[in-house]
Amino acid sequence: MVDISLQIIVMIFLLGFLAAFFDSVVGGGGLISVPALLLTGLPVPVVLGTNKLASTMSSLTSTITFARSGKIDYSVVKYLIPFSLTGAVLGTYTVRHVPVSLLKPAVIVLLIGVTLYTLLKKDWGSISTYAGLTNKTRALSILAAFAIGFYDGFFGPGTGSFLIFAFLFLGFDFVTAAGNAKVLNFTSNAASLMTFILMGSVNYMIGIIMGVAMIAGALVGSRLAIRKGSSYIRPLFIMVTILLIGKQAWDSFH
Repeated sequence: MVDISLQIIVMIFLLGFLAAFFDSVVGGGGLISVPALLLTGLPVPVVLGTNKLASTMSSLTSTITFARSGKIDYSVVKYLIPFSLTGAVLGTYTVRHVPVSLLKPAVIVLLIGVTLYTLLKKDWGSISTYAGLTNKTRALSILAAFAIGFYDGFFGPGTGSFLIFAFLFLGFDFVTAAGNAKVLNFTSNAASLMTFILMGSVNYMIGIIMGVAMIAGALVGSRLAIRKGSSYIRPLFIMVTILLIGKQAWDSFH
């Protein structure tokens, strides 16, 4: 248990709302929520577990909102959920034995690639060209779901961006790609959360306070994304990936 002031509680609530607003659409919420939780004085493993509790509440809210609007393709995500879940559990266990710093340079390179590709393909994601899975794209999708799930359990920042990019590559428009990504993001969050709970690394009081705020942020963000469409999500996606690159580069060199 930690003794936190009213000011810290208010800050956690406000930053939780903002984190979920972005995360519900394009990911990157951890850029805001994790530093906010660090201010409580919790140990880093408990910060990560507590953040997973709040993020799971947020991603479930976004998933339900996208599902109600028909912006999830279940024929694809149903194949990928078990692999995302397995990857997340393995990633969460691995983080206790392997330094996260080893992964950061690779993450920066991948995020730069995602951003440049999206910038160069100006009409990418504006309309859906998805025509079903072939044996090749099914195998690649399963590999991506496992790898991104593992990354989410192990480290996390940029998970939403990587998932959206993967679904865009299959031919989905930005809105449906975001909806599909939320399903897998919820799966990996929930699996990772259960692992953190088993390891005793969750502060429930703080996690629920931030989680309630993130539910509100996720509702506002996902509804706005569905209403505004690809013209709104694309620039937000690019902005968040650039911020992620800057944050990871700063952490790596300082």
